[in-house]
Order: sequence, then C-alpha cells, then structure tokens
Amino acid sequence: MSPVTHRKWQNWAGNQQATPHRVATPRTAAEVAETVRSAAADGLTVRMTGTGHSFTGAAVTDGVLLRPTALTAVRSVDTATGLVTVEAGLALHAFNRVLDEHGLALANMGDIQEQTVAGALQTATHGTGRDAAGLVSQVAALELVLADGNTVTCSPDERPDLFDAARAGLGTLGVVTAITWKTVPSFLLRAQEEPMKWDEVLARLDEFGSANEHFEFYWFPHTEGCLTKRNNRVEGPAKPLPGFKHWLDDKFLSNTVFGAINRLTHRAPAATPFVNGISAKVLGARTYSDTSYKVFTSPRTVRFKEQEYAIPREQLVPALRELRALFDRKDWRISFPIEVRLLPPEDAWLSMAYGRQTAFIAVHVYNRDPHEDYFRGVEDLLTALDGRPHWGKLHTRDAAYLEKVYPRFGAFQALRDELDPDRRFANPYTRQVFGD
Repeated sequence: MSPVTHRKWQNWAGNQQATPHRVATPRTAAEVAETVRSAAADGLTVRMTGTGHSFTGAAVTDGVLLRPTALTAVRSVDTATGLVTVEAGLALHAFNRVLDEHGLALANMGDIQEQTVAGALQTATHGTGRDAAGLVSQVAALELVLADGNTVTCSPDERPDLFDAARAGLGTLGVVTAITWKTVPSFLLRAQEEPMKWDEVLARLDEFGSANEHFEFYWFPHTEGCLTKRNNRVEGPAKPLPGFKHWLDDKFLSNTVFGAINRLTHRAPAATPFVNGISAKVLGARTYSDTSYKVFTSPRTVRFKEQEYAIPREQLVPALRELRALFDRKDWRISFPIEVRLLPPEDAWLSMAYGRQTAFIAVHVYNRDPHEDYFRGVEDLLTALDGRPHWGKLHTRDAAYLEKVYPRFGAFQALRDELDPDRRFANPYTRQVFGD
C-alpha cells in the first residue's frame, strides 16, 4: 500500500469535491486497520470512497481517503447455503457476474450496478419490491475495522446491535472491509414496460403493487404521461431484447438522445414541457425476459443530481397529487422523470424502510441545472409526511429532524459514541445527519 499525498477527488455528478491530506489504497483488512491507526496518530479523519455515486458529501474528507480499488477479492462462495463473502470494493456489476457464474443472484437490486458493494450497502440502496427488500436485508454478516484499529465481524448472532446499526451506517461505525451476502438461486425476470396516463396509474397503484413482485413507474413532469415497469419471475428460456432494440431503447434513446434533450432544456428551459411530451410518447411498450440483474439495472450515462425520500406507503397517492399541484403553482421546468418505487419493511436501524411499508419518490435534475428550489419544495412536502431522506442523495435534514423519524436513531448515536468517541470517521455530512 502506497499513500499518495494531495490527490483531488470528486463524485460522479461533479457536485462534491475533496482534497484529502493523503490517499491510501489498502489491499487487505489489515492494511485498512494500519491506515486507521496511522491516521489516529496524526489526528486525521478517515473516509472510504466507492465509485462516487452518492450525491451527498458522504465520502468527502480533508484527512485520509481510502480507495477500495484493491479490496475486491471474492473470499468464498457457498452454493449450498447461498452465502457469498466479497470484499468492500468489488463493483456490483462484477459481483453480479460472479454470482451468475455460480447459479446465484441477489433477490432485489437498485437500478444501477456501478457502485461498490459497500458503498451501495452503507447508503441503503434499495430498488423496488413487494416481498424482496433492499440490500440491507440481504446481508448475513459484516467485517469492519473500528476506530481503535481492531477488525471485528458482526451478524444476527455476533454483536447483533452493531450488525443492525452498521448495515446502513454510512461508514461512521467502522470501515466495512467485507460483506457476507444472502443470495438466492439465479432466476429470470419478465419485464413488462407500458406507457400509461397519470390518472390510471394512480387509480391502479394498489393493484400494481400487490400483483407484481417488482413495480415502479416514472412520471414525466408537465405531461399526463407515465412509464410503468412490472418485473416478475418466469421460467426459461430467456427472451432478451434483440440487440438492436436494446441499443435503440437503452443506449440511444435513454442516454444519447436524453443527454441531448437535457443539453437543450439547460439552454432553453421554456422548451421543457414540449420536450417532455415527446419523451413520454417515444418510449413505447415492450416485454422481454432475462437474467435478473440485467432486468433490474440499466445503463446511466447522463449525469444528474438526485433527491429521494421514503414516505409511509399509505401517503403515496396524496403525496403524488400534491407534488403535481406544486408543479402547477411553481415555475419549475424539469426535464427528468420522477421515479416512484415500493418496498416492504426492513429491520436495519437506518434503512429508509425501517419498520414500515414504504414508498419512495425520487426527483432528479441534469447535473448542470440548479436544483435548490425544486428539491426544497419537494423536500418540504415529503418531510411533512415524516419522510426519510436517502442517505446518498441530496437533502437538508439534520439530526434534530432524523431522530423524529427513525425509532432507533438514539440507539445508533449511542453506539457511535461508544465505538468512535473521537469521531475518526466523521466529516461535515455525518456531523449534519448525526450531530457533533
């Protein structure tokens, strides 16, 4: 491991930057522990970055920045139990391929696979599901390096409080160095994507949510148009999209053309409603089946900024109606569709779905566009419904608010006080959301 001095870092969206005192690329948990002890001796904080797909300052540090690019080993694969242990820096797309080679899969995923496994886990990445929950619910054990330099493991049977807290711990309880996942036998998903009008989607939300294993939809602001997505398990053989259709829809239209649209609306915001009307009509119905992770995830090359809130499921329809009314009252011109997903209750203390049936509303803007007024208006609406902000996406909430919406927030803070009293793993973002 060779520390590098004064190396600049920025996230994928380009809205977060850092110039750490030094950068380290550990190859083992022992080297992580050595770096943490060295940082403590020098009075420096430590943060682990992933691939930069968080929009918050979660990875920012002026102390020691750990890069996980050498911490990518697959330690063990047990096809009988489905338990698979991999190191923190392994990218999800590489992990998915490893699992597929062994006839295994994650039961549920978010819609991109560029993050490291630890980065996705620590920010409680979730996806959408009726029965299958997010990543924090698919973990059997964690290995962490604590602030004192000791390496520990935790699971439901070993240090269970640490396990429940650290699964979505933002790296504040320790540096995650390895994760043991609970996987399932590999499966195919049938994807049914269908344009639909706003009123029909809202009228049938309960039906879609209960009748499908995975349901989500996108609303194109300033229009009546939505795109619904229903994913359900099927027997083989797979019937993937033809190569040209995949390129046309997922690469050309959804990325190349969409990128051009956002460059246009960035220069001419008044054109946004007209352009969105065209976008809502271009993406037509399609049905295909493929390996699960290929259906769950899609390429994303147009850079954006994002805010996402988790609200009680029963509040979803009123919230969406009020959100649409906000568009009528505000002078917003938003080119990105609004994404709506569902999830069952989870038990990790800081999961956004902790203890309740949950709906997620995600709003985006092109990364070169201002976001403050739009995100603030949506945030005011959703926090009035006890909304919980996504840990890796932009928000303005602080510890005083978060302790009101997370029943185990106080227990998390107490555990943090015990394990990291000197705040070795703190940065401005963690001080915002956890205090001190």
